[in-house]
Amino acid sequence: MISYITIGADDIPRAKRFYSAFLPALGYELVEGQEGLSYELPELLDEPAVLPAFYVKPPFDGRPASVGNGSMVAFQARSQQEVRELHSAALAANGRDEGQPGFRDAYGPHFYVGYLRDPQGNKIALYSNNPDDPGRDG
Repeated sequence: MISYITIGADDIPRAKRFYSAFLPALGYELVEGQEGLSYELPELLDEPAVLPAFYVKPPFDGRPASVGNGSMVAFQARSQQEVRELHSAALAANGRDEGQPGFRDAYGPHFYVGYLRDPQGNKIALYSNNPDDPGRDG
């Protein structure tokens, strides 16, 4: 089980604007600290921890942040409509389009995804695989 994911960012206020444009809509709560941003799903009493957390921080080695070629973090939305709305909100918050929301032939009939780059260049996917939404084939 993945416990947390950390990505690097050189400009934390810019990263906060981008990630806060969509992560709270997916249930993530922001905790800010001197070391950066922590987006976590709330824990319920008598329930196991909700994983994974998502951290945005300057690199610990003090060098500039860089993106991983082939690396991507995907966040699940509840519907195709939410994917479209959050993709649009992320673009308005200094994200870059890396693939408009829609179906992809390589995935199942209900897998609906939009791709973005955050202000640092990290690749992000917003997707829904909701069987109650229309499928690729109609």
